[in-house]
Amino acid sequence: MTISATTETITTDAGDARVTWHRAREARLVLAVSHGAGGGIEARDLQALAEVLPGHGVSVALVEQPWRVAGKKVAPAPRTLDVGWRGIWPAVAKPGLPVVSGGRSAGARVACRTAAELGAHAVLALSFPLHPPGKPEKSRAGELLGSGVPTLVVQGGNDPFGRPEEFPEGAYDLVEVPGADHGLAVPKRAGISQEDAVRIVTDGVLEWAAALG
Repeated sequence: MTISATTETITTDAGDARVTWHRAREARLVLAVSHGAGGGIEARDLQALAEVLPGHGVSVALVEQPWRVAGKKVAPAPRTLDVGWRGIWPAVAKPGLPVVSGGRSAGARVACRTAAELGAHAVLALSFPLHPPGKPEKSRAGELLGSGVPTLVVQGGNDPFGRPEEFPEGAYDLVEVPGADHGLAVPKRAGISQEDAVRIVTDGVLEWAAALG
């Protein structure tokens, strides 16, 4: 069972951020997860996690970076995203539970870059942008491999920012959503429905989270 969602505004050095809580009644973990550079917390995977995980003992904090709260169209530089994430961390750690640091796309990069310094219990990387589309030589694998904590990547099978087979070997787990793009949307030819694709995401995260020590 879950408690109704609540929202709080948090002042950071990058501006005001917003956290929408979907709390579990008997939580054992907190998943703090943010959006990418091209969208907000309305992303289908983030909303699905917020709906499903609290029923399994994981409180979900959906984090809106200051630039989104301010109504800006373009995300700032990575270092500014990191500043915003550091600023919200005391609020998501306040319940005193282990915190999984998560994000989709640019948010996943932030989670990986800051995990060790913030003391994250683990990292959830949704649609990790391994490289810019068509530029595999500009790899960001170092960020992923350097998280320093247990990490789960959930990646679309046809993501132009990095298909699952492009990811290097490393100490992380990977769940593939067959045929899905960077937004984890699947075309009709994928052979699975959008509902099935979302279920792959939530089931994969639940299984992984259950195994976290």
